[in-house]
Amino acid sequence: MDPIISVAIDGPAAAGKSTVAKAVAKILGFTYIDTGAMYRAFTWYVIHKGEDPKDERASCALIPEVKIELCEDGKVMCNEFDVTKEIREPLVSGNVSYIASYKDIRLALVDMQRAMAQSKSVVMDGRDIGTYVLPDAQVKIYQIASVETRAVRRYEENLSKGIPTSLSDVEEDVRKRDYIDSHRDFAPLRPAPDSVFLDTSFLTIEESVDSVLRIIKDKTGVCAK
Repeated sequence: MDPIISVAIDGPAAAGKSTVAKAVAKILGFTYIDTGAMYRAFTWYVIHKGEDPKDERASCALIPEVKIELCEDGKVMCNEFDVTKEIREPLVSGNVSYIASYKDIRLALVDMQRAMAQSKSVVMDGRDIGTYVLPDAQVKIYQIASVETRAVRRYEENLSKGIPTSLSDVEEDVRKRDYIDSHRDFAPLRPAPDSVFLDTSFLTIEESVDSVLRIIKDKTGVCAK
């Protein structure tokens, strides 16, 4: 029986973590868990209910109502609604860091994430995977890129999905999210002491994936199937 391996990829917004994590999981035959999509889904629900994501009490009061499912085909479901596209809208992007900063919401979603990693090998990306969610992960990577590079990536992603936006607005949102994520009181964005740093500013997606696969092989001996 193959050992259960956990790979934690942390880093700031739009660093390409999800793209790389998804590809690595597919290559290794691991399960990919998009924690960012879970916080986005919760943010969508708060807005959908007519509440202000900046209102911690009102947002946390919705915890018992929220059921999030990550499907094998990449779809994100919230209370049986397909919100895959909606969670990438600017309104959600601009508010998700507030939701992710609330301790009660983080605790609720972290319980879900840890349960997912108990029975199978996973690649999980987010802001606090290596430091809080999976502190015993065999592989911890802190993936970064310059603000300018990340803004362009997110801008092009939005355009490809038909989401109207401007590059300046996206860059402002990236900088705002960096500040909120790194200054929140509970489980702030920071590298774990044993993380391997990976700067993807000048790497293609393929090069970034290859770099992560090499790190995993060095740490665990696990290679692509």
